[in-house]
Amino acid sequence: METKKEFFLECYKLGIIKFGRFTLKSGIESPFYVDLRPLASDPKILKLLANYLLDMLPLDNFDLICGVPYAALPMATAMSLESYIPLIIKRKEAKQHGTKKMIEGIFTKGQNCLLVEDVITSGASLLETIPEIENEGITVSDIVVVLDRQQGGKEILEHNGFRVHTLFTISEVCKMLKEEGHLTDDEVERINDFLAGNVVRFEEEKRLSYEAKLDICDHSVAQKLLQIAIEKKSNLIVSADVTSTQELLELAEKVGPHIVALKTHIDILMDFDSDETILPLKDLATKYNFLLMEDRKFADIGNTQELQFSYGTYKISQWADLVTAQVIAGYESLDCFRNVGVVAIIGMSSNGTLTDANYREEATKIALSHPNVFGGVSQNKIPNELLLFTPGINLADAGDGKGQQYNTPEHAFTQLETDFIIVGRGIYRSDDAEKSALSYKIAGWNAYEGSL
Repeated sequence: METKKEFFLECYKLGIIKFGRFTLKSGIESPFYVDLRPLASDPKILKLLANYLLDMLPLDNFDLICGVPYAALPMATAMSLESYIPLIIKRKEAKQHGTKKMIEGIFTKGQNCLLVEDVITSGASLLETIPEIENEGITVSDIVVVLDRQQGGKEILEHNGFRVHTLFTISEVCKMLKEEGHLTDDEVERINDFLAGNVVRFEEEKRLSYEAKLDICDHSVAQKLLQIAIEKKSNLIVSADVTSTQELLELAEKVGPHIVALKTHIDILMDFDSDETILPLKDLATKYNFLLMEDRKFADIGNTQELQFSYGTYKISQWADLVTAQVIAGYESLDCFRNVGVVAIIGMSSNGTLTDANYREEATKIALSHPNVFGGVSQNKIPNELLLFTPGINLADAGDGKGQQYNTPEHAFTQLETDFIIVGRGIYRSDDAEKSALSYKIAGWNAYEGSL
């Protein structure tokens, strides 16, 4: 097999492409169907395929190889064996036992990974896989694909900044098969017509502006928060993790002009007093037009949460505009939060968090369906119907040594499409809280406008 054509014809004998009438996963009827999994059953073919793919690539650029599950896994394995580049394995879904990891293997943050795919159509599976790899601190810059169906996937990925290397295109394959008498002119014409009519045309999805969010987020607290953001040209929420009333009020006075909300942990105050703490805090919120967000992270059965919310020392229901709550106790546990907005904890920013992809999916379903919930805290994108709050924002530090991981405003708005950034130590521990708040306000607003 000296030529690429001869190699493909050997692959074709394994039945990797069929012509006729096939209904694809998308529901579209296609005149051809591609299934490259039989290649894994022929060791000689698989070895040759690995080398053909490797020959197209600048191998010095890669520290790791990963195949998109499942068809590309044997291909990636063969490439690893031929190149001595370490292999990592991406799971289709996390295990429900053991380590519950999505990425298996030995790797370190900052390494660059070559992604291997068998067939590319719309690029959707790759766009789903890449963030899960990058969530582990691994970079993905290049993708190598055996067959491009030429339906827009390669262009979408390249538009998103990835280099895509393809061994074969469907047009090239059809030409070779026609030359060998395996396809007629009519069959080739039908395939070309199909490709021309079913290209996945990339339409760049812009994040929604605050004005657009006002039209789809109907919770009264969401409306207030968005209106404040537009009026103050700010998306900044300051986390007031201080332990005395004086510190809390002084911080609120300094940052009030620049924020849309002040996030409190009211139970860490050592001198809490309803009259001395809450009344002046509410006055400052009115004076500077910001909301009060109690970050209680309620996480109990509904009856207990109602008591924690409305009774006891803090009587949160009497002064908070919005609260945070876990959804681990289920849908009905959120019924108790009347007359406030609820921000659901969908994903956390700490290293080693247990809020994996499955948890986030189920939590998002509850957040979308419960009338008391208008937003979510997450390190991942969430549906547009919810407002996204992203903590762990810092202009300078990468982490705090206690598991907290930081992101920049640009990352939060461009990659996560957040709506509001939450900043704590970067402001309240700074030498000048007012100046720092203004810096974060400007950085956050510029990042928001740049993402539109």
